[in-house]
Amino acid sequence: MSHPPITRDTVIQHSRLMPSFPILVQEILATLDNPDTNLNTLANYINLDPVITARVLSVANAAASGRQRDANVNNIFAATSLIGLAKVRSITLISSLGGFIQKAAALTLPTAFWEHSVAISICAQELTRHVAQPVSPDAALISGMLHDIGQLWLFALDADTARACWQQAIHSDLGIEELEREAFGLDHAIIGAWLAEHWKLPPTIVQAIQHHHNPDSALDNPLVPLLHVAEVLGNALDLGHRDQNRVTHISSAACQTLELVWDDNIRPLFGQIEARSRHANQFFNQAR
Repeated sequence: MSHPPITRDTVIQHSRLMPSFPILVQEILATLDNPDTNLNTLANYINLDPVITARVLSVANAAASGRQRDANVNNIFAATSLIGLAKVRSITLISSLGGFIQKAAALTLPTAFWEHSVAISICAQELTRHVAQPVSPDAALISGMLHDIGQLWLFALDADTARACWQQAIHSDLGIEELEREAFGLDHAIIGAWLAEHWKLPPTIVQAIQHHHNPDSALDNPLVPLLHVAEVLGNALDLGHRDQNRVTHISSAACQTLELVWDDNIRPLFGQIEARSRHANQFFNQAR
């Protein structure tokens, strides 16, 4: 191992070099059970961010135009009544977390990292509609956006070594997490979990990030197998177009826990994921 042991304290200390975690994400999570409070809180925070405001209003006006309605939606409440609170939250979460990830990845990681994060978040959110156990779509989206956040931390620590792990993973049968443990003493999943815990995200999201490569030890939290399957599915569909998009394994226990059956009935899900992922990346890349 070429680095001194990396501890939780080390991860938290170095996290100060990353951008501040967006408070809006924590506000949304804190108010999920109260839709009225959620809308008021959401509107107040969105109105403070001109980029997110523009994205929400753009989607709402496009929807209004498509429905041959007056395409002059000019406030968040009107946008919510037109496209729904769930869609406004999704746009807000992707925008907020996307901006955070883009800043953290600046000068060290390619655009494909952002695109992969968006794709897996959409995979996870769409899967919530097809699994047996109830999972919050917003928690799924947040977990998907942050599942590889530990890789950003490793690149900030030592970009050359982290990049070497990536390259070796592409050309070998070893998973990225195995190579990271060999090089750094631990992998991006545990680092990501420590960061999520430090940001006071719910334990279910912390667990999902920690176990997304190996979900079998935490199947009692349905978000864990869901995020695992979402990443495998995103890689299988080649969403994000990364060189690292490789399907190494999928946990049969995770699929059984979610009661997922890979038959013709689930095929429409693939098309929906691909369409949403392509649209989200095009939309947000243009708006950056």
